[in-house]
Amino acid sequence: MYDVVISGAGPSGSQCAEVLAKAGYQVALIEKDVNWRKPCGGAVHSSVVDLYPELKKLNYPKIRGVVMYSADYHILEFKGASSEYSIIIDRLKLDNIMREAAVNAGVDLYNKHLSFDYVIKNQKKIGIKTKSPNGSKEFHANLIIVADGMSSKLAIKSGIRLKWNINELAIGKCAILEGNHQLDKESVYVYFKPYQGYGWIFPLNDKRFNIGIFTFGKDNLNYNVHEVYQEFVGNPNIKKYTQSSNYNVIWSSSYSFPAEGVLDKSLYTDNIMLIGDAGGFVSPISGEGIQTAVISGKIAAETAIKALQDEDYSKNTLKTYRTNPEIKKIIRNFKQKSSMINFFYEKNGKNLNKMLELAELDSIFREQVINMFAFGEMPSKDFITKLKS
Repeated sequence: MYDVVISGAGPSGSQCAEVLAKAGYQVALIEKDVNWRKPCGGAVHSSVVDLYPELKKLNYPKIRGVVMYSADYHILEFKGASSEYSIIIDRLKLDNIMREAAVNAGVDLYNKHLSFDYVIKNQKKIGIKTKSPNGSKEFHANLIIVADGMSSKLAIKSGIRLKWNINELAIGKCAILEGNHQLDKESVYVYFKPYQGYGWIFPLNDKRFNIGIFTFGKDNLNYNVHEVYQEFVGNPNIKKYTQSSNYNVIWSSSYSFPAEGVLDKSLYTDNIMLIGDAGGFVSPISGEGIQTAVISGKIAAETAIKALQDEDYSKNTLKTYRTNPEIKKIIRNFKQKSSMINFFYEKNGKNLNKMLELAELDSIFREQVINMFAFGEMPSKDFITKLKS
């Protein structure tokens, strides 16, 4: 019997577990495989780096530069001295650093356990069922937090939300390649496409980089992501940075993730909360989800602490998770971005092309473009007006 059981030990689950354990609560953190690497570009915002001293000790280059290409390969380059920055890290390394922080705080981590259903007693969900190499196991708790990704069985069986349909997802493929490259270690490279989607190249070090591409919305049905990936890595505009044709593939994978933002009316019910990808905490357009996953885990933990103190686990108590100012800000930000997607990609990306052209001429406009895609900030009210004019 635990105070809280959390299914999924990615950034949201690990952060949630750590906050709870530091507050003195007994937490079970369930993970299917700590050696599984989530497909991801691996860009981590400085606000997350600040939470983990072990990340700072690794002394990764601070990413303050962005090189952006429109669908017609119009280029925008920017490098600033902002206090905000990102680092690029292999997701397997990041996730295990965050899990270790949770364990050091007193969390019980259960590896090789796959969550597949709830334990139900008197029509109430009182825990989760898992499968492991040693057989099935039940974890009972006052509160259940679902953090095991967009394909979570628990999220669906909770009754909080339905399965995602294909138009609500992004579908991508990425790889970590090893070999010589011409990338600036303090910049990321983003390539918008004429269809709904973009590609990226993120340098990991002098000899490695993360490269990938995804489609989303209606274009999931119009394009094959494996073919799109092959075209992308072989494109002459990419080859000027990745000149070798003989890279060693360290890892590669295909994947999907929520592309329309947080399901703000589908985040909680009696004694259950959804966080991270399971709750849709992935930014539309950019696909960034680590920073918002960590925030969702932190706020869910704070909500759980109050519920545990009051011994009240009803959805009326847990609604403060949804109404928290930080969560409301994320939801509002994501809704604004989602509303901009069709506009950006109409007529084969015409407005994205124009956006980068304007950014080349107007320094204030350029800064808004960079902040929107690199740091998740929303542009000013006259941003769209300028694009339409």
